[in-house]
Amino acid sequence: MKVRIIIPALNEEESIGEVIEGFKRAGYSNILVVDGKSTDRTREVAKEKGAEVIVQSGHGKGQAVIEAFQLVEDDVVVLIDADGTYLASEVERLLEPIKRGIADHVVGNRLINFEKGAFTKLNLLGNKIINFLFRLLYGVDLHDILSGYRALTKDVYKSVNLEKMGFELETELTVESIANGFKIVEVPISYRKRAGKTKLKPVSDGYRIIATIYSLLGRYSPGRYFYMFGISLLSLGFILGIYIVLEWMKRVSHFLLVNLVSILVVSGIMMLAIGILSDSLFRINVTMRREIREINRRLEKIERKRD
Repeated sequence: MKVRIIIPALNEEESIGEVIEGFKRAGYSNILVVDGKSTDRTREVAKEKGAEVIVQSGHGKGQAVIEAFQLVEDDVVVLIDADGTYLASEVERLLEPIKRGIADHVVGNRLINFEKGAFTKLNLLGNKIINFLFRLLYGVDLHDILSGYRALTKDVYKSVNLEKMGFELETELTVESIANGFKIVEVPISYRKRAGKTKLKPVSDGYRIIATIYSLLGRYSPGRYFYMFGISLLSLGFILGIYIVLEWMKRVSHFLLVNLVSILVVSGIMMLAIGILSDSLFRINVTMRREIREINRRLEKIERKRD
């Protein structure tokens, strides 16, 4: 299994060398650093340590990863930040589920074991809120969707449709994977205090990530939007219906409101029905794609044995 380490970097000369050396000690020397036009010695240090270095054409972590995915052709890629917060020595934890065939996309969960000072109180609270919101909306039991340490098979990184250029990358990668029916699992990893100043802006970036979670909902569950509208219409109809009944008990009639309640209830039921139909068709499509991938894998194994 050919593994490529991809490291997006921007002004990380203090830590990039340690990250590269860590992977080399672990036996992984196929390392690509995608530099975001650093103004310090990030590129020079990376080259000195033996990594391949390219300068990204655009800006942002998301754009760097998109460019890397288009460039490489390895069986598996490992994404890791260049700031020294993750341990290269733990890479086997991420690769093991892929080697065993139980996962296509593995995410390192930082929230189980993190060093004191690795998160500010605001960042930790924001992470927990974002992950809770994700589980609530998507119904997927993941607890650290913002982790920057993850491993993906070629099937995953060549098929995901990434559009976000910034720190929303991890969220989009996660949603795209589950929307396309790939098996995604979490493994516990360590998380250390970063070297240098963080580039994350908790409030603005947190808002963009939450907005991304909502905007991507249509990719994973098209019916969710219809459910929201349907429940809203039914709730409004129910409230107005109670008001009409209470007024009727006072011998006050509201014939126009009765018609409005009827329209709201019927529209709400129709929206829910459309949502159920949309989700059913989407699930069938995802299942078919998963089965086709499994058949292709089996055929490839048979061809390898023949060769």
